[in-house]
Amino acid sequence: MIAQLSSAVVRAILVMIVIATPSLLLPAASSDSAQVVMLVALFAAGFTLSEYASTYPGLIEFRDAPPFNRVRVIGAFVTLFFLSLIAGSPDGPETLFLIVNATGLVMAHALDFPYSPIWLLRVFLPDNATQADLTMLRAMGGLSFLVGLVTISIFAIIMRLKSWPNPNTSFNVWVNLPTFDPTAGGDVVTRLTRDSRINLILGFVLPFLMPILASYGIENLDVSIGTSPLMMVWLVTLWSFLPVTLLMRGMAMGRIAHMITERRKRLVREMADGDELAALA
Repeated sequence: MIAQLSSAVVRAILVMIVIATPSLLLPAASSDSAQVVMLVALFAAGFTLSEYASTYPGLIEFRDAPPFNRVRVIGAFVTLFFLSLIAGSPDGPETLFLIVNATGLVMAHALDFPYSPIWLLRVFLPDNATQADLTMLRAMGGLSFLVGLVTISIFAIIMRLKSWPNPNTSFNVWVNLPTFDPTAGGDVVTRLTRDSRINLILGFVLPFLMPILASYGIENLDVSIGTSPLMMVWLVTLWSFLPVTLLMRGMAMGRIAHMITERRKRLVREMADGDELAALA
């Protein structure tokens, strides 16, 4: 119990640090924005603490199937940290800023073709945006896209090398997939496969849809993100983090469906072997 509670406290503190990272690296636009970020960080930390300190499932998926959530959190932290460096635009020739900015621009140049996700990011900016704002947004988009690809690749490698989740241990569907009801009807493998494909499709489509949907929200709320580096960092992070999360979830659910199928085949073979031995006896 003590170990579980201490682990939950550490996770809550790490989540709070991840959310507060852009506010710590970027100059505060106003005291109100800092207070809002702090409230969101405290709420996320409290939610994480309640989820991991409880023995019963809540809303966080794959809670007992590491390192699914760890890879996601690390990917989000790296994205927020690097985008905050780009948005900070230091006047001095800082090496880390130059490397990060150049990497983002190279990726953006490689992926910036008509109607690509990077090309659609420009709808975040107003019509009177400067070339410097567009360059910064392209660098942030390219870098976040690269971090997302690396995050997905790392999770895929872990699945391949470590046979995630470990097939030698039991996988509790109730704890790790609290929003998935295996008794809702139909074959579990079929439903898991269907949900996996839906998540994969949404993960591929969201980078194209989110800029368009966000542009309508920005126009209706009359918000200009060109003057708010903090808002730009969060918008670009969400633009890359949500599809990565859906792709990872689709890969994970497909893996679980495959694992259940293999166990069923193994049980069928064991039953067949048992019937043959009984017939010989």
